[in-house]
Formats: sequence, structure tokens, C-alpha cells
Amino acid sequence: MSKKNIIVIGAGAAGYFGAISAAESNPDAKITLLEKNRTVLNKVRISGGGRCNVTHACFDNKQLAKFYPRGGSFLKNLFTQFNAKNTVEWFEKQGVTLKTEPDGRMFPDTDSSETIASCLEEKAKKVGVKVITSTGVKAILTNEKTVTGVELLSGETLPCEALLITTGGNPQKTAYQWLADLGHQIIEPVPSLFTFNVPDSLFTELSGVSVQNASVRIAGKKMQQEGALLITHWGFSGPAILKLSAWGARELAEANYDFTVLINWNPEFSENQMRENFLLQKKVSPKKIIQSNPQFSIPSRLWKKLCELSDIDETLRWIDIANKSTNKLIEYLLNCPQKVKGKTTFKEEFVTCGGINLAEVNQQTMESKYIKNLFFAGEVLDIDAVTGGFNFQAAWTTGFVAGKNM
Repeated sequence: MSKKNIIVIGAGAAGYFGAISAAESNPDAKITLLEKNRTVLNKVRISGGGRCNVTHACFDNKQLAKFYPRGGSFLKNLFTQFNAKNTVEWFEKQGVTLKTEPDGRMFPDTDSSETIASCLEEKAKKVGVKVITSTGVKAILTNEKTVTGVELLSGETLPCEALLITTGGNPQKTAYQWLADLGHQIIEPVPSLFTFNVPDSLFTELSGVSVQNASVRIAGKKMQQEGALLITHWGFSGPAILKLSAWGARELAEANYDFTVLINWNPEFSENQMRENFLLQKKVSPKKIIQSNPQFSIPSRLWKKLCELSDIDETLRWIDIANKSTNKLIEYLLNCPQKVKGKTTFKEEFVTCGGINLAEVNQQTMESKYIKNLFFAGEVLDIDAVTGGFNFQAAWTTGFVAGKNM
């Protein structure tokens, strides 16, 4: 009897994990992993600044699902089969230990993404996965709504009994056409996890200054996120901005990335607390220069700039501050408006909101509901998460489940 042929298209995180899972679940099958580029695991290698944020130390499946603006409820079910704890254990079994940073992100002990890439490549080799690079796929071949093989760009056809698509996200809907041709609905892809461009930023000269915990919201919308915020030479970045861009991906795309963001530089303090603090400064430090006396854990350069914007010059002392300036400063601290016009996405770490409609995928097996023996995993699906290792976790989970069920 001839060996069962299983093909996986796309040699990224989900592709490798899916191929390994398929090989372990079907030891007698022939597993082929196809990649159109010359190199494999490119995103793994450059993610997390070259350190690879493998997963997040969130071991409660219900909580874990909450980090996904799209696909959370779909994944919650899948996490019962493979979750963050399983990821940590899987890599440890391969000899790769992960460490947890204070914010919950998990990286290899080596702080090198090469450790993760090598681990996946070696494991795939060990379980007999054949990896073929520089090989693009033109079409999926079917007969009576069942997968029969793939047609390569070269014109060659490869037969298979099961096929896994892990081609990742793409900002262009046309990139999904070959999947739409099978009858699958493609949810319009738009960018997620992007930074905000502010051409007329009041803070450009403070590029590199960050605050530990800011609150950012979109004016006129109910979208708001908290976290570290970084001032850049083009606008704003950091976890607070990236989270806001992920949750607001669709609405911000519809607004053509033209909106106003309101920044609260330290949400731990209310307006009343700020006023009381200023009155206290007048009493205890009347002669201190305001610009040189930062409050509310605001970095000194940022504090100085906020004072300047509030008409508090470099000689003004606490005893002399006028009510008008106090009100202005409080407004800048609590609701600092910045006009966003455009976004910046980092191509290598690009994350898409959109892809294969999850309603058309079996929630237990990752198999297409339309085409028998066709499976999906990773970012080609309409699943995406905030930053912090969650997108990789979705890749490991969906890849594992798909591979197991092929």
C-alpha cells in the first residue's frame, strides 16, 4: 500500500508546527512542506527584535482567549487541545527552555530566535518532514469537493490525500484569490498592530521618551487601551498604541487612518488628585521652578514640554502658577489631543486582521467545511492578537490541531 501524502503550504511557525504534528500523528505518511521563498521561518527569526516572543505566560484558557480581537472564542475551544502550557512543555521536551519577562512575554533562555527556528527545523527533520523551498503553489486540485493535490507555479502537480494551508496574512485581498476560488469567503484583510503617524506632533523632539503606563483612546469612539507608550520621530508607538490599533483595526481602516488620539499620560491620577497635588506643591515647595519639578512620574523632558504648552515658562514657581495655566496643564496631562494621519507597519512583523472566515472552518479539527481534507492554520485565518506572544500561540495551537487531524 502506498504511503499517504500530506502537503503543508507555507514554512512559517504554523506550517512547521502543523507538519511536525501531522508527522507525529501519521508516522507512516509522507509529509512535504512547501515554501515559495528561499528561506523558512522568516517571521520567527526576526520577531521580538530577534529574540522570538514564543508565547505568553497566561495559563488560563479563558483569559488567554481575551487577547484576540478576532478569533478569541474560536481559539478558546482549541486551547483545550493545545495551549500556552503545552507550548512551554513542547519546547522544553525539545531541550529549549523558555523564560518569563515581568510583562508575561516568554522568550527562549538564549534570547535568540535562532534557537526556536533551529529547534523546529531539527524536529521536522527528525520526524521525516521533507522541506522544499523556492516552490510556489498556483492552485489547489479537488475532485467532488475533496482535495486531490496541488498545482505548482512550475506547472508540476503533486498529489496528496490531505492539505494544510499556512500561508500567513497578506494586506492584499487578491493574495487570497486561490482560496476564494474554492468557495471560501475571505474577510477583507486590513493591518493590525501598527504605530500612529502624527505629522504635526507636538512631541517630535522628544523621540525616544517613554512613559510606563499611559491611557490612549480614540476621540468620539469607545476604544481605549492602557500600557507603555513611546514617543517616536514619526508619532507614537509602544504596547498601548499597538493594542489600540489591534482592537480598532477595522474602524481605523474605515477612517483611512485619519483620527484624533487622546493621551492620558498617567491614568493613575484623577483630575481632583492632580489639583490637590498642585495645591500641595504651592504649600510645600512654593519656590521650586515648576518646569524643573516633574509630577505624576512624568519623564522630565515630557513634563517640561507639557509645561511649555500650558504657558508655564522656565522661571515660573509653584507659588505663582495661575489658575488658567493649572487648568491647561491638567487638560494636557489627562486629554492630550494628537491628530493621527496614517500608520507605520513593520513589514517583517506584519499582522493582518482578516483572512479565511472562521465560520467555514471546523472548530475541533481545523478542516474546511467545504472541501474535505483541506485544513487551515495560522494567520491565513481571520485570527489576530495583541502584541505579547499571542499571535505565535495561535500559530502553535491551530498548527498542532490541524496536523493531528490530517
